[in-house]
Amino acid sequence: MIKHLIIDNLLNQVLIFISLFFVIVSCDKTSDLDNNRLVFRYNEHANINTLDPAFARTLQDTWVTNQLFNGLVQLDSDLNIKPCIAKSWNISEDGMTYTFSLRNDVYFHKHQLLGKDSTRIVTAEDFNYSLNRLRDSKIAAPGSWVLNKVDDFRAINDTLFEITLKQPFPAFIGLLSMKYCSVVPKEVVDYYGSEFRSHPIGTGPFKFKRWEENIKLVFRKNEFYFEKDEAGNSLPYLEAVAITFLPDKQSEFLQFAQGNLDFLNSLDASYKDELLTAQGQLRDSYTETIDMIRGPYLNTEYLGFYLDSETPEIQSELIRKAINYGFDRAKMMIYLRNGIGNPAHGGFIPIGLAGYDKSIGFTYQPEKSRQLVEQFKKESGISNPQITLTTTSNYLSFCEFIQRELEKTGLTINVDVMPEASLRSGRSNGKIDMFRSSWIADYLDAENYLSIFYSKNFAPNGSNYFHFKNATFDSLYNKAFTITNIEERKLLYTAMDSIVIDKAPIVPLYYDEVVRFTGKNVSGLGINPINYLDLRFVKKN
Repeated sequence: MIKHLIIDNLLNQVLIFISLFFVIVSCDKTSDLDNNRLVFRYNEHANINTLDPAFARTLQDTWVTNQLFNGLVQLDSDLNIKPCIAKSWNISEDGMTYTFSLRNDVYFHKHQLLGKDSTRIVTAEDFNYSLNRLRDSKIAAPGSWVLNKVDDFRAINDTLFEITLKQPFPAFIGLLSMKYCSVVPKEVVDYYGSEFRSHPIGTGPFKFKRWEENIKLVFRKNEFYFEKDEAGNSLPYLEAVAITFLPDKQSEFLQFAQGNLDFLNSLDASYKDELLTAQGQLRDSYTETIDMIRGPYLNTEYLGFYLDSETPEIQSELIRKAINYGFDRAKMMIYLRNGIGNPAHGGFIPIGLAGYDKSIGFTYQPEKSRQLVEQFKKESGISNPQITLTTTSNYLSFCEFIQRELEKTGLTINVDVMPEASLRSGRSNGKIDMFRSSWIADYLDAENYLSIFYSKNFAPNGSNYFHFKNATFDSLYNKAFTITNIEERKLLYTAMDSIVIDKAPIVPLYYDEVVRFTGKNVSGLGINPINYLDLRFVKKN
């Protein structure tokens, strides 16, 4: 009897232990599910260089700094300028002076240097410091150019900030929405110096938690963020953001397909056919688990020529136009992008910006392309014209497509592949005759696109990588700054774009589209034409 009682007690203890074990495991799983619901996870295959907004020059750097920092103004999803830390502003009649009235409820993220409560309210003097830092030659911030047209700025008092321009510039308010113009706290920046890049303190919806470079980056919710949704609920909804750094696009896709990532940006050749049909629709096998959103992207993909090259083919307008006529952009988009993006049959200004005109560009005319190549052969005495086109591995398929098409015209294209950093350096320093590149809008005015053809912006000190120079273009470019009426300015922009296309220092390839894939449990992400990542309104259900 005693033996049976002992056994029964042991069995009861075992059963109790097992029950407790499953309760604990169940609680852990519930906790994991709850945490997972509040954490937004995505991968950044390209390295993040900095968390300092003054140096956020790449898209991936802009994405992360957009979560941490705010400026005077911001863009909504339709690219309208909206209040941010500045609740309102006035522009003088001559268009030269901007006066901003600031909110008095915006706090920096907590830090031991920010006073007894470890934080403090943002004032106009913080913007005075931040913009002075941006244009400090000792700092050498790549975003300093946004203040090129600024004469002076000052804090009138704690809540009034004034900026005076050297000349009217209608697009200026859009420049202030860039992350370069974010507000930062002087005491924290002075303490960390250049290491502020990895110890950021801002005012944004999320605050910095941890960064293991090339491994993982974590942000946590800012409990004191000043913005609310339309119902008066505090933003953001998420508790955290977790970013990984898998360099391989295929691995990134597999992690997304397995549910380990919540978001996949853009379309890569390694998985485009797996996800999309040839017409650009999501395949049936993914419609139950994935949502796709797409829309216009202010990004022009192009080939560029360095016009100061000693290579006769590069110097020849005949050859440059032959290349523009010599391949079918529509066919290229179907076969290489599954219909994502629009063939660039207009100029350099993309669809969606004032000044775009679909009638000024090149269409596919293979016979005309052959005639231009033959004319070059006769006039130059070069029987086998050839050009080296430099690209990165991501765009090799596009360059090889163009290479094959132009072989039919009698022009040989040699394709050279190099790392992005090497191509960027060679392009800026005139070491590459012909290169593939892209231009993404920094601000919402076509002047942004046309500025790279202005003769005073020659690389390496500017973005005119082509060393394009045209007196008529320069005259119209300068005149545009005096025109405040958008319709009149639009005509000038189209005229300038026409001059560029006529001289063919570039080969427009396509106007890109923003394409985003999310899990079905993600809502509120949205898209915008400059592909900013805004996580304030994102929820996971």
